[in-house]
Amino acid sequence: MGVKVKTLLIIHGWTYTIEPWTKVVASLKDRGVEVEQLRVPGLTEESSKVFTIEDYVQWLDKKLAGRKDVAVLGHSNGGRIALNYLTKNPDGFKQLILLNSAGIYYPPQAKSLKRRIARVLAKIGKPLAKLPLLRKVFYRLIGSDYGRAPENMKQTLSNMLESDKVFDASLVKTSKISILWGEDDQVTPIGMGKKLHQQLKGSSWRQFADWKHAPYITHPEQLTEAILEVLD
Repeated sequence: MGVKVKTLLIIHGWTYTIEPWTKVVASLKDRGVEVEQLRVPGLTEESSKVFTIEDYVQWLDKKLAGRKDVAVLGHSNGGRIALNYLTKNPDGFKQLILLNSAGIYYPPQAKSLKRRIARVLAKIGKPLAKLPLLRKVFYRLIGSDYGRAPENMKQTLSNMLESDKVFDASLVKTSKISILWGEDDQVTPIGMGKKLHQQLKGSSWRQFADWKHAPYITHPEQLTEAILEVLD
């Protein structure tokens, strides 16, 4: 198939390495797509700063300066950053692909519990360090990468979750939004994806059986094909 977009920028999620994306990136490049993985400050680019969603929007704005004719793929927190960017910069880039994205307030009981725990841990990180068993249980509930986070990024995560409460998806305007979601995602549940699809008028939706939160690890070939199918 002919791929018109010259460059696909990938904004990863809440992780401290881009290595797990290697297979998908290589496959896309083999199919003629120029891929660039952005290193997110505080995660894959070292920083001691506590970030707000506005900080990340400004960071992405600098990365995209003069590069409107690109597609952006945002996974999880990367999707959150891209969505908030588009509320301020409607024509900032050509196409958005959301993969199991975060960014909207979605408080069913299990998800709400994870959010509450994240906020609590951001406040009690030092006392919790004295309770290793309890710490491990909490970290399993909210995701292993949180357990690896330095204190500034624990507060950053709390800031991200708070920003979801005021995010208005109706302000997102771009020529094309494609949403890819895993039916078995327990981090950003499929109900969140359907809510996002409903709010993003004109967006396309595809859901995939057996995909969890990181299909770039578990289903790299299938994810590659899914990206190519929606990429302009």
